[in-house]
Amino acid sequence: MGTHVLLEAAKISKIRRFIHVSTDEVYGEVINGPDCPEDTILSPSNPYSATKAAAECLVKAYHKSFGLPIMITRSNNVYGPYQYPEKITSKFVCSLLRGGKCYIHGDGHNSRKYLYAADVADALDIIFHKGSVGETYNIGSPLEISNLEMARRLILLFGYKENEVDQHVEFVRDRAFNDRRYAIDCSKLEKLGWAPRMKFEEGLLKTIEWYRQCTDTWWGDVSSALIPHPFKVIPAYDETAI
Repeated sequence: MGTHVLLEAAKISKIRRFIHVSTDEVYGEVINGPDCPEDTILSPSNPYSATKAAAECLVKAYHKSFGLPIMITRSNNVYGPYQYPEKITSKFVCSLLRGGKCYIHGDGHNSRKYLYAADVADALDIIFHKGSVGETYNIGSPLEISNLEMARRLILLFGYKENEVDQHVEFVRDRAFNDRRYAIDCSKLEKLGWAPRMKFEEGLLKTIEWYRQCTDTWWGDVSSALIPHPFKVIPAYDETAI
């Protein structure tokens, strides 16, 4: 495991801080419950989040066994420039720039909270300098929207009209694991003085502009990353087809 290699290197080098970046997915799906604080029992519900939770256990074990000065962060969805176009925001932007569509897995009502990359960087800086060793910090945004609403907002920011949105959306078969909702409580981090600064629409515009100028030179050919997986076009959403 890559995390183990890094922990060993950190232990040998006697570093003064080891920040392990995890994910809000380790809490599992949160349908109707309250936002999860850091002491919520972990309940990962897909292979990705299970490996992240396992990595957290290893990090905590190095802290307890060897006194390694660790901190753990769990963030919600991040968007912004430089992101590889397999994530939802960057994928939608790159597809629209190429005249393609926003492919929506399932019914599009899965919701996520989004945070601009620079705000995450600010949070990591504050945690590094003001956080406590051995502690875990959620990094998140109060802004929550569905995948379908994310597509709609981006399409409108590309200059299309409201009545043209549907022309740029295509529903495809849902992924094998696609939790409906994640939600985290960030009050612990806010007590250190952190708060997100980027307004959502401004962040989306900055993201669009970066990909407009830099995608081909920065990432090269990203066409394979824009293909939805699994690919099955659903002409009209039908629960029996998912």
